Amino acid sequence: MAKKIPQPTTPPRERAFLVGVELHDHNNILSLEDSLAELALLADTAGVDVAGELTQNLRRPHVETYIGSGKVEELKALVEETLCEVVIFDDELSPRHLRELEKALGRNTRIIDRTALILDIFAQHAHTKEGMLQVELAQYEYNLPRLTRAWTHLERQAGGGGGRAGSTGGVGLRGPGETQLEVDRRSIRRRIAHLKKELEKVEAYRHQHRAQRKRTRIPTVALVGYTNAGKSTLLNRLAKSDVYVADQLFATLDPTTRRVQLPGDNLALFTDTVGFIQKLPTTLIAAFHATLEEIAEADLLLHMVDISHPNALGQYQSVLQTLEEIGAGHIPMITALNKADRLKDPEKADRVLENFPKSVAVSALKGTGMADLLRLVQEELFEAFEPIGVRLPYKEGALISLYHELGQVDRVEHERGGVVIHGSLPGRLLAQFSPWRIKTNGAGIHISEEETEEQA
Repeated sequence: MAKKIPQPTTPPRERAFLVGVELHDHNNILSLEDSLAELALLADTAGVDVAGELTQNLRRPHVETYIGSGKVEELKALVEETLCEVVIFDDELSPRHLRELEKALGRNTRIIDRTALILDIFAQHAHTKEGMLQVELAQYEYNLPRLTRAWTHLERQAGGGGGRAGSTGGVGLRGPGETQLEVDRRSIRRRIAHLKKELEKVEAYRHQHRAQRKRTRIPTVALVGYTNAGKSTLLNRLAKSDVYVADQLFATLDPTTRRVQLPGDNLALFTDTVGFIQKLPTTLIAAFHATLEEIAEADLLLHMVDISHPNALGQYQSVLQTLEEIGAGHIPMITALNKADRLKDPEKADRVLENFPKSVAVSALKGTGMADLLRLVQEELFEAFEPIGVRLPYKEGALISLYHELGQVDRVEHERGGVVIHGSLPGRLLAQFSPWRIKTNGAGIHISEEETEEQA
């Protein structure tokens, strides 16, 4: 009689309880309810089931346990009742908060904050060397002030199987893993310094690659937007490529660039970048500096907005805020209101367009609105000119030539240290010339610093 071979079984998903706090002095773009709904999606992406949530309104976080002592007791009872192994806070917790909460809830309950959860997801989704370096750096910098607590936290997870190298099993901080249990702060700092040097090499390579792209005079369009807005789906549609797509948060981390044919026989390079999210950890922004520079150096931003999301406007504003933080707020931008096919009232998309400048309603999945979108990109890159006056040092000969070649020159003034040019440039070039931009009056006449001070 044939013996049945036991099939491998999928390990049961961990259960988590979510905790959110409404702070009176914080102006978060998303409401507490929306933020917790997003946290639940993050937990699901990390492989965790949500058993319930607890909220509290506070003027400021409790010094020891972030939430009040009464809420801590209520949380402990709920965790025991729902058999949860993990508690996830919607805000970043200090080392003291983590330590005191662990004491109060018992060492069998892991305490994880929003930052640790996002880092865990990034660790799962980083596949290139650059992506893994950036995630590892962010994890070490997050862990350093939490060293004692973090390493014992990993030790409790040791032996959890199924992950890739460095994974500790369960939701937590994948990356350094259990091999780092005896590492002291000095060795951690050495590792951070090494990772930063490696990423400096990546940044130098990207800089050379961007400079080479600029010499080809092919403009670059960076796809930006809230995570899961549909950027990768759009890139696949426009470039007929096969970038990984999934209906989950942070499905892709590593930037991907493809050529796209525009109307009028023009080409543009479209780059898919990491999605943004509310309360994006500062450690990630710093670690992903080389990747985010792809956005800051783009000629045009194509902002993808999931128009079917109940808080699409809040997500839109959150992305604008992050763009300012990474130094890309000055780059010309158009907006694609994606997933219009999901709206019950198709005419609603047309009405919403009025709230977003330079926008078009599309469905990246079904391909609707693509022609209108490409025409808008073509117009912004090649046809829309903006008046600008610049004072360029003579050593910036390449930019002087670029202005004359692609711009509309009205007047040139030669000075001792350089040349002042008045005229108009295609919108895609404004970012390159912004460091040398000068003030002009309504008639386009240059206003000197002395005149500006007198007027003030």
